[in-house]
Amino acid sequence: MPAKDLYHDAMKNALSKDGWIITKDPLTIEYEEIQVYADMAATKLFAAERDARKIAVEVKSFISPSPVRDLELALGQYIIYRSFLTLTDPDRQVYLAIREEVFNSFFQLKAIQTIIEQNQIFLIVIDTTNEVIVQWTN
Repeated sequence: MPAKDLYHDAMKNALSKDGWIITKDPLTIEYEEIQVYADMAATKLFAAERDARKIAVEVKSFISPSPVRDLELALGQYIIYRSFLTLTDPDRQVYLAIREEVFNSFFQLKAIQTIIEQNQIFLIVIDTTNEVIVQWTN
């Protein structure tokens, strides 16, 4: 089992407060001979749509000395998870969860915004102190 990210529990609590049901912690993603683990899976029922929305969430702290290296690792995981889920669970959308402080600083750099846009990375921004979701991007 992979180690939990520093802000794993804050993200889990934020999703629960937002009405999501955590269905897997972690989410095992298997394709052919490869097995990987996203931090969690969640489902939310939308009465107006009479359908459930399913997500996979990968939480990243961005606490190393190099946020660019953190992004390289996060993007690699995100793209692998998205690729496998497209084949095995196409109704599940992958999100990268990051702290509000990281979003408001590092993720506002034009170069980073370009990478996020070009790779179509969906984000969940969380306030880790209050354990609430501040923003969804897609």
